[in-house]
Amino acid sequence: MQVLMINGSPHKEGCTYTALVEVAGQLEEQGIKTDFFHIGNSPIRGCTGCGACFETGYCIFDDDPVNTCVDLVKKADGIVVGSPVYYAGANGALCAFLDRLFFGKAAAYAYKPAAAVVNCRRGGAGTAFDRLNKYFTISNMPVVPSQYWNATHGLTPDEVRQDLEGMQIMRTLGRNMAWLLKCIEAAKDTVPYPEREPLVRTNFVR
Repeated sequence: MQVLMINGSPHKEGCTYTALVEVAGQLEEQGIKTDFFHIGNSPIRGCTGCGACFETGYCIFDDDPVNTCVDLVKKADGIVVGSPVYYAGANGALCAFLDRLFFGKAAAYAYKPAAAVVNCRRGGAGTAFDRLNKYFTISNMPVVPSQYWNATHGLTPDEVRQDLEGMQIMRTLGRNMAWLLKCIEAAKDTVPYPEREPLVRTNFVR
């Protein structure tokens, strides 16, 4: 089994990465491989709603890392998305990235356990955390819990490591994800996935 760790910070080995590493350590201890994917610090296009991905399964724009990550998520058994907190929200580039990663493609991610991790200097973690979880809950992806909301605090990686409660939250998250992945694997031949009804969309137009 393998979990994809998506680093949504412009800093490849900064505070967000430090939090993700703590999660990954517990997964590795439980025999689950981890793969890190950094969205980078180059511009990332926002979704234009063109709908081409409904036909191809990929975004029509191929000049940034979104389509590469689509394949990685399809192959992974679970994902963890990490982001710094900017103005009480997730990194804007990450949101643009996730909009295109999920729109028109999320059916392939259904029932893969997922979790969000955020890091802030002081405040705004709750709203950023909530924003990221929306991608999972709209995509039939089980959201993995921890003992508290998945946030660490610190302005530098060293400060993040000093957030002892935050680090414990990350470790608990890693163990919980490992447990859920193993439960899904153990049940795959005896417990079928939930039956899906035909999708109903209501736009509230009368």
